[in-house]
Amino acid sequence: MVAIWLKSQLVSLMQMPKESPSIVDIFGLLSDSGEKAEKKKLREELLTSAGMKDLFSEGKISINKRTCYGLECKLCIKACPTNALYWKQGEVGITEDLCVYCGACVLSCMVDDCIKIERKREDGKTEHFGKPKDVLKLEQSINNKKRVERVKEVFPTPEEYCTKYWHKKK
Repeated sequence: MVAIWLKSQLVSLMQMPKESPSIVDIFGLLSDSGEKAEKKKLREELLTSAGMKDLFSEGKISINKRTCYGLECKLCIKACPTNALYWKQGEVGITEDLCVYCGACVLSCMVDDCIKIERKREDGKTEHFGKPKDVLKLEQSINNKKRVERVKEVFPTPEEYCTKYWHKKK
């Protein structure tokens, strides 16, 4: 008798619609889209609405589930500006379509090499990091290059600097 009742309940559950047609799953739209251009357009719209800009042409993020203390801290989830990291059934989940590979999660993680990011810049350079120290070194080198470029814009040669400022010191 109980077996017949359970069977009828299972059949009724299987016949129920899975999703309401009025509910739109934005993560599903990004992940299931077949065309790359359409996927990129949707990603751009989502990031624009969140006030973010896509700085890297390609990237990859991974979390080592063995070393992650996500159950205790969830710092990476709080640090993520695009909500690409989320809590799911005892572990940190990743929505790669929303990740901008900024490194905020790596900077906030208390375990080295728990979160690893690989990203490709527009100029083709690939960057890898998994420790806060690596992120800071990378950002420092990028900022140093930008500073040198700005100085070269103002003074392309040492002679120009000398002609402009040397006579004032005498």
